[in-house]
Amino acid sequence: MIMTNENNVIAEVRNEVRTGNTDIIADVLTRIRNGLQVQKGCIYLPKTTVTVRICEILVEEKLIDEVVILEDLPYEFFIHLKYFDTSKSEPAITDLKRISKPGCHIYVKAKNMPRVLNGMGLAIISTPEGIMTGHEATKKNLGGEYLCSIY
Repeated sequence: MIMTNENNVIAEVRNEVRTGNTDIIADVLTRIRNGLQVQKGCIYLPKTTVTVRICEILVEEKLIDEVVILEDLPYEFFIHLKYFDTSKSEPAITDLKRISKPGCHIYVKAKNMPRVLNGMGLAIISTPEGIMTGHEATKKNLGGEYLCSIY
């Protein structure tokens, strides 16, 4: 297949890269972790409803600055990482861990919701009403798949 437009080739390559990974959540967490380690200001992430929602939760919890979704980039979006000082030596996120994996799903009930770092961290849960924090799921009396923990 011959492409005359260079943008179509780039979009096609990005689509192949996006769908090649079996665990997109682990990929996003790794990209955020690596971006924080090298003190980047913003990083690009593959765009899916799950990854966008996880990043929106991080903005709501004030762990990243903002999520930017552009129509020009159909397969990816970018986020601005948050640091506590201007030298970018102290990131707002200390650690990100993937809990439930494609080979071993971990489910939790509302009354057994995990407390990350004794309530100082954040558990992200996939519930029947959508992806939310563990605290929100407990308030709504919902259980679900324990996706990741962030602190």
